[in-house]
Amino acid sequence: MAMAFKMATTGMWVADECKNSFMEMKWKKVHRYIVFKIDEKSKLVTVDKVGGAGESYDDFTASLPTDDCRYAVFDFDFVTVDNCRKSKIFFIAWFVAFSTLRC
Repeated sequence: MAMAFKMATTGMWVADECKNSFMEMKWKKVHRYIVFKIDEKSKLVTVDKVGGAGESYDDFTASLPTDDCRYAVFDFDFVTVDNCRKSKIFFIAWFVAFSTLRC
């Protein structure tokens, strides 16, 4: 297993692949989105799915589970009113509306 670093206040650990995938998305633009999963038993955050640079928001939403919670980052490209190309990374918390599900 790859090294993980501990979050100071939550008791959760984050796998190195999470940070590495995010840095690849942010600096190299090789990913459109990253979906993260929390393993309750090991208290570890891992990468669940990664979307390629050519994928869309619809591809991202289709990749989310209908019966479980996830966290994700999505790299959104847009053009401003001044015709300037921009990109923003959004953090998304995906919660399922089942009362018996624990996220």
